[in-house]
Amino acid sequence: MKWIYGKNSWRTPEQGEENCYLLTNGLGGFSSLTITGANARNDQALLMAALKAPTVRYHLVTNVHGKIRVGDKNYDLASQRYVNRTKNQTGQRWLQCFSFEYLPVWQYHAEDIDIMQTVFMRQGENTVGIRYEIEAGREGELLLTPWMQFVPKGHCLSTSQSFSLNGEKIQSNGICLYYWTNGLVERQETVFSGDWYYEQDARDGRDAVGCAVANHKIHCPFRKGRQIYYLVYSLDHLCDVDEAWVNDAIDNEIFRQQQLINTAGFHDPSAQMLSKSANQYLTWRESTKSQSIIAGFPFFGDWGRDTMIAMAGCTLAARQYESAKSILRTFMAYCRKGLMPNMFPEDDGKPLYNTVDASLLFIEIVYLYLKATGDMKFVREAWPEMTEIVRWYQNGTDYGIHMDEDGLISAGKGLYQLTWMDVRVGDILPTPRHGKPVEINAYWYNALMILSELAPQMGEPGCGEMYRNMAERARESFLRLFWNDKKGCLRDVISGTKADDQIRCNQIWTLTLSYVMVNEEQAQQILKTVYRYLYTPWGLRSLSPEDDEYHDSYGGSQFERDMAYHQGTVWAYPLGAYYLAYLRWSPDPPEAVRNVRRQLQPLEACLREGCIGHIAEIYDGDVPDTSRGCFAQAWSVGELLRVYEKIEEMEDNK
Repeated sequence: MKWIYGKNSWRTPEQGEENCYLLTNGLGGFSSLTITGANARNDQALLMAALKAPTVRYHLVTNVHGKIRVGDKNYDLASQRYVNRTKNQTGQRWLQCFSFEYLPVWQYHAEDIDIMQTVFMRQGENTVGIRYEIEAGREGELLLTPWMQFVPKGHCLSTSQSFSLNGEKIQSNGICLYYWTNGLVERQETVFSGDWYYEQDARDGRDAVGCAVANHKIHCPFRKGRQIYYLVYSLDHLCDVDEAWVNDAIDNEIFRQQQLINTAGFHDPSAQMLSKSANQYLTWRESTKSQSIIAGFPFFGDWGRDTMIAMAGCTLAARQYESAKSILRTFMAYCRKGLMPNMFPEDDGKPLYNTVDASLLFIEIVYLYLKATGDMKFVREAWPEMTEIVRWYQNGTDYGIHMDEDGLISAGKGLYQLTWMDVRVGDILPTPRHGKPVEINAYWYNALMILSELAPQMGEPGCGEMYRNMAERARESFLRLFWNDKKGCLRDVISGTKADDQIRCNQIWTLTLSYVMVNEEQAQQILKTVYRYLYTPWGLRSLSPEDDEYHDSYGGSQFERDMAYHQGTVWAYPLGAYYLAYLRWSPDPPEAVRNVRRQLQPLEACLREGCIGHIAEIYDGDVPDTSRGCFAQAWSVGELLRVYEKIEEMEDNK
C-alpha cells in the first residue's frame, strides 16, 4: 500500500505537521519527521539512536535542512517553524509530493530542478541515511545544514554543550557519531538555535519550544543532468560507504519489508501494511540478549502489559514465531514472585512490577503460540513460570494481588494502579479499580483452564484437576457477582463503589480469550451494550458518554489529559477485541465477516492520518478524528491485525 500526499495536504504549516513517517532499527532507535520534513515534536528526529537497546535513547541528529542555490536565487527546502514566526521557512512551497510505501520520499521542484529525497534506516544498527537524486536543467548547488542535539531523549540541549567535527566524526556529550557524504564539508562556528517550535507538542500541552546546533554545512554542486548525493550517520564505523552502498541499503530495506508481507501472508492491502508496521515495534533487549516490544512511538519503552497485549498480533498474526518465543523469554527471565515486569527502567535499575494482568496474559500468549506452532518443547520451557504465576496469585503476591475466598482475584491497594487504566495524578486515582476488575478475573479463569488442559501433557494430571476445580469456583463467583442484568453487561469491578456499575470497555475481553465464562445470550447482550455506548470506528470509548465522569476530549494540561485518559477517551486497541468477539459470537458468520469488513473501511483513513501505516494510541471521545498520545502504538496495530487474520481465516474456510 502506497500513500501519496500532495500540496492539498500542507495548505498550512499546521496541516503539514499533522502526519509523519516512522522508521525503526530493531534496537529501540527510530527516525521520524513530518510529511513536510519538519520536526513537530521534541521527540521527532532524523536519528534517535539507542545507545543501549532498547530504552537508553539519545536524540542525535534533529534534521538536515536543504537549500537550492541557482545563480543569485535561493530556494529553501526546509519547513521548520520557529517561535519567531518571521523566521518560518517555506519548504512546503517547493515540495510537490510526499510518498510512503516502504520508505519516506519527498519530491521538490524549483524552476527546472527536481530533487527526490529518500530517508532510510538499517536494521540492527544506529544508522540513518539520506539519498538526494537531482535532475537539473542548469548548474547550481544543493546546500545541506545538519542540525544536532546529542542529548538523552526528552532532555533539553544546553547552550554550554560543545560539539566538535574531526574528519568523519562528530563528537559531543561523550558520544561519537560517524558520518559519510560525497558532498563537500565546510566547517563553521557552532550556531545555537533555541526557538524551534513544535506544533504537536503545543497541541498536547507539552513544552513546545526546542533547540538544536549546527557546526558545518555540506555543499552538493550539480550540473545539468542527473546526479546523486548522499549523507549517512551511524554510531558504528561502517566500511565502504559510497553511492553503491547507499543504493544497496535502500534496496535491502525494501526487500526486507516485502519479505515481512510475504511471510505474514495477508491478502488485504491494509493488513499487509499493518503486518510490516507491526514489525517496527519488535526490538532487541540488551539486558536479556533477546527481543521485546516497544509499546509506542515516540514516547514509550518496552512494557510488560503492552507487550503481552500486542504480541498476539505483532508476532503470531504476522507469523514471526521465533520473535514471539524470544520475547516470551525476555519476560520469563525477569519474572519475580509470579509477576512479569511492567516497565524496564531507562538505565540499569530494577524493573517495576506494578501490573496484575501481564503475568496472566503471558499464559494466554504461550497457549496461543502453541496453537499456532505446535511447539510443545517451548511450552515445557515456559511451564515452570506458568505454574509459579498461578501459585503466587493463589497464595498472594505484591501489591495486594491474591485469590479471595470466592476464587476470584483481588488486587490493588493504596495509590498503586495495577490494570491498564493506571493513571495516577499525585494522590488522585481517576480510575481506582482496586478490588476485582472484570478483565483480570477473565484472564485468571482463562489461565486456570489453560493449565488444566496442559498439565497432563506436562506429566501432572493431578494438577490438571486442581486447576479445573479452581476455575469452576472462579466461574461460579464471577457470574454471580459480575453480571448486571439491569444494564445487560458485566460490572467493571467489584469494589463496593459506584465504579462497579460504570459501563467500560474492559468487559469486551471476557468474550475473546481461549476460555470464556459467559454464555451465548450474555455475550450477545455485552456486544449490544458495548456497541451502543462505547463503539466508534477508530476505537472503543473507555467510559460511557452517559456517565457523569465522562470526558469528551483529550487535551490541555498534563493534569487535564490524565484526568481524561481513561474517562471516555477512545482507545484503538480494544476495538480489535470487539471485532473478534463479534465474529466469534455471531449466529451468522458470513454476515458477521461482511459487517466487520464494512466497519473496517474507515481504517484506511486512520492509517493515513497521524503516523502513516500505523494506528495511534488514543483519540477524543466524542469525535475521534485526530491522533492523540503516541502516534504509533503496538497494541493498536497488533489487535487490529488479529481481526484481519480472523476475517481471512473465516473467508478461507467458507
